[in-house]
Amino acid sequence: MKYHIITFGCQMNRSDSQRISTYLEENGYEEAPKEEADLVVINACSIRRSATNRIHGKINRINSREIKPTTILTGCVLKKDKIKFRHLFDHVLRIEDLTKWPLFEAKGKNYFKVTPKLEGISAFVPIMTGCNNFCTYCVVPYTRGKEVSRPAEDIIKEAEQAVTSGHKELWLLGQNVNSYKGEMSFADLLRKINQIKGDFWIRFVSSHPKDFSDDLIKAMTECRKVVKSLNLPVQSGDNEILQKMNRPYTREDYKGLVMKIKKAMPEIELSTDVIVGFPGEKERHFHNTVELFREIQFDMAYISCYSSRPQTAAYAMKETVSDKEKKRRERVLTEILKEITLEKNKKYIGKDVRVLALKINKNGKIQGKTAKNKTVIFEGPKKITGTFVKIKINQVSPWTLKGKILSK
Repeated sequence: MKYHIITFGCQMNRSDSQRISTYLEENGYEEAPKEEADLVVINACSIRRSATNRIHGKINRINSREIKPTTILTGCVLKKDKIKFRHLFDHVLRIEDLTKWPLFEAKGKNYFKVTPKLEGISAFVPIMTGCNNFCTYCVVPYTRGKEVSRPAEDIIKEAEQAVTSGHKELWLLGQNVNSYKGEMSFADLLRKINQIKGDFWIRFVSSHPKDFSDDLIKAMTECRKVVKSLNLPVQSGDNEILQKMNRPYTREDYKGLVMKIKKAMPEIELSTDVIVGFPGEKERHFHNTVELFREIQFDMAYISCYSSRPQTAAYAMKETVSDKEKKRRERVLTEILKEITLEKNKKYIGKDVRVLALKINKNGKIQGKTAKNKTVIFEGPKKITGTFVKIKINQVSPWTLKGKILSK
């Protein structure tokens, strides 16, 4: 029997797919291209409407095959979307119930106890799942449930296994990693993982500004393997909109936290997440986000147009911003970001940087990342993917650095 998994969404879903792979193989399945698969699993995401539209396209093509495979829908899926897709899939199942899926012999263990089928150069290590914050735009509390932290011992063991098997980058995952509540704080968990022997980087996502403690800042400064790159979602630069989003901080709080982080780590590179066009967002509110972009000088930003989702509190709010205006605001922020990042990237010209070679891109060149999450493009032998190399930067754009390889 053969299987194929199609994954939508964030790194947490990619990590879940690795556990699904292990579980299917334990039950006698072999991974194969989707055209050959007897079982197709779609690990889905309901975060945005566009994501559910893509699922429709995929499953319709799969169901039109002459010999139709068995299909499973799982992942981060809203109840309403599950109902909508039920007639298109043979099974709609919770990822948390992986070891109890009806196609296989129930094993009854927590799905996090399934060892992931680690592939590639980066290893995704979930430290928790769920969220208790209930931001008014977000479906995660409804799709993932309340926060559940994994035992620190299990996390450390999984991280050790990833390093032993050759992974050079560990991503610690959670909807809000800095609210981790295992046997130790998230800061101390970082310290423990930093003690694992080997040459690798530690990254983590996502962080909520309200839980970003002084001890976490201290741990980041102390731990050599923890990269000096941080994603700190702000979502809006306006206090009124932040309140409507149920984000319990002000722009002043956020700026104060950034100043504290940069004082401790002047070299840190900061990215953020922003939503434009939230219900009630007027031009003056958006202007405050524009001003915050200019003040903070983010190294990267992931800008999204607001997407209304069932079950969330914002779903009941009247949408006041047209799709056209959302796109305009997205373009405004993107242009500001391009200006800022280009100026920052110019400082890399002539410098030697350590890069983790990740893959061969569509143009046949090697693509990698610096510790600070800058994308670097360079030429070199394919065999160096998965290793650290030194690159001299000779060309930059807003989103990438280019250079020549100096040494491994």
